[in-house]
Amino acid sequence: MRATIYILLFFTLGLLLSWQGLLPGHLLKNDYSVYALYLLMFLVGISIGADSSAFKVIKQVKLKILLVPLATIVGTFLGMILIMPFLAEISFTDLQAIGAGYGYYSLSSIIIAEMRTETLAVIALIANVIREIITLILTPILAKKAGKLAPVNSAGATSMDTTLPVITRYVGKEYAIISVFHGTVLTILVPVIVSLFLEMA
Repeated sequence: MRATIYILLFFTLGLLLSWQGLLPGHLLKNDYSVYALYLLMFLVGISIGADSSAFKVIKQVKLKILLVPLATIVGTFLGMILIMPFLAEISFTDLQAIGAGYGYYSLSSIIIAEMRTETLAVIALIANVIREIITLILTPILAKKAGKLAPVNSAGATSMDTTLPVITRYVGKEYAIISVFHGTVLTILVPVIVSLFLEMA
């Protein structure tokens, strides 16, 4: 829980400092977070490469690895059905399109904005950002209470990049390869599935 609190505190601190205009202008104009992500990915790569057992999990699971992204797709679909009664103003297909962003908020929001409205795109953006934040904050709890694959499924497409470091830390290096595979598959499928749902309406 301590690490989760640290993540939440730093995130909140960043929000407060930017809202109050207390940060240097160059930090606000340039997205340095992408460089931090590159560094994290580099360090995770070193950690995985140095662990000889990290790739053994692929041999153990074999084709079962395909079930991980499938579980995320099916779980998200069912989850969106569960919240439908609370969002009656949004159609079934539009709601599913929002969920089908799987955390890939930038691309899914663009597709939804082009095929629907800016309002729906903003909803999709917020929903998928929240998915990523929940994973970053709750990964230790998810891994302990729901199993080691739960944070991977929760992360969606972000399991290959932004949430990979925290997943690797709390789930184990041996699951990093599954996490990257899972994120890659979903990243490829996002534009396809989102577009399909929007075209069904």
